[in-house]
Amino acid sequence: MVRRIQKAAVLGSGVMGSGIAAHLANIGIPTMLLDIVPNELTDKEKAQGLTEESKAFRNRLSENALKKLLKQKPAPLTSKKNLSLITAGNFEDDLESISECDWVIEVVVENLDVKKKVFEKVEQYRKPGSIISSNTSGISIEAMAEGRSEDFQKNFLGTHFFNPPRYLKLLEVIPTQKTDPEVLSFMKTFGEDVLGKGVVLAKDTPNFIANRIGTYGLLVTVQEMVKGGYSVGEVDSITGPLIGRPKSATFRTLDVVGLDTFTHVAKNVYDKVDGEEKKVFEIPSFIQKMLDNGWLGSKSGQGFFKKQGKEILELNTETLEYEARKKLKTSALEQVKNEKGPANKLKALVYTDDRAGKLLWDIISPVLTYSAQLHGTIADDIVSIDRAMKWGFGWELGPFEIWDAIGVEKSVSKLKKEGRDVPEWVTDMLSAGHTHFYKTEDNELYFYHEKEYKVVGRNPKVIDLKLLKKQGKLIKKNAGASLIDIGDEVALLEFHSPNNAIGLDIVQMINFAVDEVEKNYKGLVIGNQSKNFCVGANLAMILMEVQDDNLYEVDTVIRNFQQATMKIKYSSKPVVAAPFGMTLGGGAEICLPAAHIQTSMETYMGLVEVGVGLIPGGGGNKELYLKHLNSMPNGVEFDLQAVANKVFETIAMAKVSTSGEEARDNNFLSAADSVSVNDDHLLYDAKQAVLTLFDKGYTAPIRKKVPVVGETGYATLLLGANAMYQSGFISDHDLVIVKKLAYVLAGGKLPYGTEVDEQYLLDLEREAFLSLIGQSKTQQRMQHMLVKGKPLRN
Repeated sequence: MVRRIQKAAVLGSGVMGSGIAAHLANIGIPTMLLDIVPNELTDKEKAQGLTEESKAFRNRLSENALKKLLKQKPAPLTSKKNLSLITAGNFEDDLESISECDWVIEVVVENLDVKKKVFEKVEQYRKPGSIISSNTSGISIEAMAEGRSEDFQKNFLGTHFFNPPRYLKLLEVIPTQKTDPEVLSFMKTFGEDVLGKGVVLAKDTPNFIANRIGTYGLLVTVQEMVKGGYSVGEVDSITGPLIGRPKSATFRTLDVVGLDTFTHVAKNVYDKVDGEEKKVFEIPSFIQKMLDNGWLGSKSGQGFFKKQGKEILELNTETLEYEARKKLKTSALEQVKNEKGPANKLKALVYTDDRAGKLLWDIISPVLTYSAQLHGTIADDIVSIDRAMKWGFGWELGPFEIWDAIGVEKSVSKLKKEGRDVPEWVTDMLSAGHTHFYKTEDNELYFYHEKEYKVVGRNPKVIDLKLLKKQGKLIKKNAGASLIDIGDEVALLEFHSPNNAIGLDIVQMINFAVDEVEKNYKGLVIGNQSKNFCVGANLAMILMEVQDDNLYEVDTVIRNFQQATMKIKYSSKPVVAAPFGMTLGGGAEICLPAAHIQTSMETYMGLVEVGVGLIPGGGGNKELYLKHLNSMPNGVEFDLQAVANKVFETIAMAKVSTSGEEARDNNFLSAADSVSVNDDHLLYDAKQAVLTLFDKGYTAPIRKKVPVVGETGYATLLLGANAMYQSGFISDHDLVIVKKLAYVLAGGKLPYGTEVDEQYLLDLEREAFLSLIGQSKTQQRMQHMLVKGKPLRN
């Protein structure tokens, strides 16, 4: 059976339900969002003349949820226009419309009886073969399916998204004993390829995988904090990035999640387990007092932390009063500052006897043994457990990867000395001479499973650059970049300078890469697997040269960068850029001239040079202007001034897209460029784009003259700049910068409509860049950005 999900319905319009509907709309699936009919009219509705039969009243909950989607931060929608794909409705009037849907997702209140009643109604209207799922965070999937028809049960399973659905990667898929294997296989593939998720198959147990282990770890941390006399701030100072966890660490995470939500999830396990495990899931008395006080975290304005003026205070869990935030400082923490990565830091810390080491050992070791105890119960293998924690809770290392990092033998020995239980299968593994849960042999990753090592499955759509380099696929490398053969006669240019900032080393590799590809390959992908694609040019290097009065050197650097971007544009073989994350300044300038841009859904692209007192210098002004011009329909007259105005506004205001789709709205992407929903598939998708272009007989674009608005257009742009200045929107130096920008975009003082070549515009751009960089206020902005990491408005 060939399955497709062309239309979906989400039942329940709360934060989670509306977030799932938004994610479906982001990927282009028309979605119905249904909820209950309110009990009674509000005073406002009565004043509006509404009755209980009015659609506005009956759809109030789902309609309000749609309005909130436009205001929420971080934004659930990748583009506001996606809201048009979501239709609001209610269970009484619109449930029969689910007969048109291929997937119905239940996201109502976490109550088994309520869910069963919803599914009873769903069965009356669903079409045979449609997939039905529940987004429950822990209620038994088997119990929900009881009493339903055979066709319902074979097409029913759990699909547990993590909040917010757009951003968190994990999707736990939970089959019942009667779920059709074909349905399970389809949902796994659909989850990865279409929803862009990291899919983990979980067993039908309380809280499934990530919430079971994550909640356990959070509660263990709370208990060890109390036992060891640590403060909330001290715990958070060492349970975040130091050990490979998110910046929100422990208690900030609880504030963001909400104490009411957290305690509900904890109680779900507490009610279903016994013995020592039950004790861990018991909510401490001070958290209950916080709940009674309404101190739920971010949503209520205070929780474990409270903002007072500009200061953030931490809660004293004994007195329930707020105090100055503290950080844990120990000699061991000082010693690991220079260690690279959380694995090395953890290995160095957990065996020390100081306060930091003791706390980390006491909160991490129980999570390791607990994960091992649940192996086979909550998931079939350790890989699923590790992935669930990394994708759902943002850990850099999963429990078994942590165990390998700190040493399995050494840690088990310490656990036994302390009289703690270690699962028998772990000690049996060590007795058999296997000292790691994972091992690499012949460039293949294996995991320990049922007394032997098995290959960790590799998705063919995931290109691993580190592995390719180990396999000898490196073509050439310098300090800033590498050229790698990624197969099928396609090469990839990878940046790996600090923050992937563009310097001469990267420029040199761009030139080499294009030359090499033109001779020996079908095309080139420009991409990497760092935190961000590229945050711009190497500011420190440029500032140092300016302060040493080496303007000639800076001029050479800018010329070389411009020539490199033009080489990308006019390569005889297709060059495909694969941006993701922050793609700012020079990073955007490398993408704009590419034959095709294959961007991630989460791409934050913008020409932000104004923030450091400059304008784009690598061709960004010209290329964004051309992107706008090329988006105009052929044969249709358009207002050239309006195009110049739009580009001017985008660059002058340093607009950055909040998604790949918004980058298209801002004309950083053309209609032919593509967005990859799954970050893991981005390089694969970019490679396929290269091959498609090559197979279609790609040739370099023809060099064309560029029409400019000239002197009259420049005057119009200056009017806009002065209006911003007079209104107080921009500073004195901002005005200087945007006047230079206006001159460049206008093409100087030429007649309106004059056609110029690209090099003419590049020369204007470079001259403006150099004139700005010599100014003290620009240098102050650059210095501030390097030191503070944020723009200075001087």
